[in-house]
Amino acid sequence: MIEKNIYRMRILNRYYKITRFYQFMQSLALKTGVFLGILIILYLILDYFILDAEMVFNTFASKFSPVTIFSLFFTSEIFMGLIPPEFFIAWTSKTINPWLHVFLLSTLSYMVGLLAYYLGKKLFLLTAVRKYLETKVSKHIDNLKRWGGVFIFIGAMLPVPFSMVSLTSGLINYKIKHYLLWSMFRYVRFFLYALVVFRIM
Repeated sequence: MIEKNIYRMRILNRYYKITRFYQFMQSLALKTGVFLGILIILYLILDYFILDAEMVFNTFASKFSPVTIFSLFFTSEIFMGLIPPEFFIAWTSKTINPWLHVFLLSTLSYMVGLLAYYLGKKLFLLTAVRKYLETKVSKHIDNLKRWGGVFIFIGAMLPVPFSMVSLTSGLINYKIKHYLLWSMFRYVRFFLYALVVFRIM
């Protein structure tokens, strides 16, 4: 049994090398590090030289209702995360129930992904739209076909447009039960990022 598992791991490792999965992850990890670094630097510049960042988020927490903020986040997620989720996570740190709000943000993001998945399935039935999208998201399609659920995991955890990955999953008719399971890492992503953001705030 152990020997079989070792053999499978070797085959999988060889497959990932051939498909350049490790190179892709290295590049993505670098981009993620740069992205997070830029966010932290921007926050520090904003806080020390322009205005009190903590006051800004306190103002958001006091002036706008959670429903308004959640609606803005939902809209942002639909349009491939126009506003970084970290901004909304930072807002939760100033609310009465921060971890509950992080959970709600995670759930909304998960729901947007599911909507995008079913949109992809519907668009698959329209030949002209499918062909157009296949050219626009060809890279995502190739990656999903090569690496399957691991690519959905990447989309859920890292700064990759999650709604686009979900749309692609539906477009190629990826199994829904596998999609739902891999997408659960969206919750892990939000809570891990919250741990970091809450320490900074």
